[in-house]
Amino acid sequence: MDLARGYILGFGVWAPIVSFVLMVFQSVAAPLPAFIITFANAGLFGWVYGAVLSWSSAMAGAVLCFYIARYFGRATVEKFTSINLLNSVDNFFKDYGKYAILIARLLPFISFDVVSYAAGLTSMGFWPFFIATGIGQLPATIVYSYIGGMLTGGVRTMVFGLLVLFALSTLAMLLKNIWKDKKRREGEDYVEEL
Repeated sequence: MDLARGYILGFGVWAPIVSFVLMVFQSVAAPLPAFIITFANAGLFGWVYGAVLSWSSAMAGAVLCFYIARYFGRATVEKFTSINLLNSVDNFFKDYGKYAILIARLLPFISFDVVSYAAGLTSMGFWPFFIATGIGQLPATIVYSYIGGMLTGGVRTMVFGLLVLFALSTLAMLLKNIWKDKKRREGEDYVEEL
């Protein structure tokens, strides 16, 4: 987190623009978690301005992912993300329909970019996607920005570690549930064939 903050700060007056570009890039290629940039933005620009910068740049990244998927199709999207994660999000969209984007954005353990790519592969219109993403992304951005703006030193490192641990634990539980659900569905399909 301090590394990201130092890197962004190194660009001086261009720091907000560099941060914006990093967040968009992280949305497309996901080299680092978005909350690290959000924490850095809050520490550098204050939690309110940091939240605005993080939210707007995440929205730009979501739009870019949506249109990459819309124009280039699934084969291209699979180069940027995990096929298994993409399939999981596809199933999530089938289960929750038009509310899938809003639900996915409110759940911090669901990959932001995978949801954007998957939405671009559906028949969903741009504006419903954009509005649901904006509303759903706002609470997490505000919370991460507030925490990032208030934390210093060892406490920041501890909270960062806890967030990573929480994210990994939640992802493991989600993948386990998806796997169980898949096995259950395969069993139902087998019974239907008989």
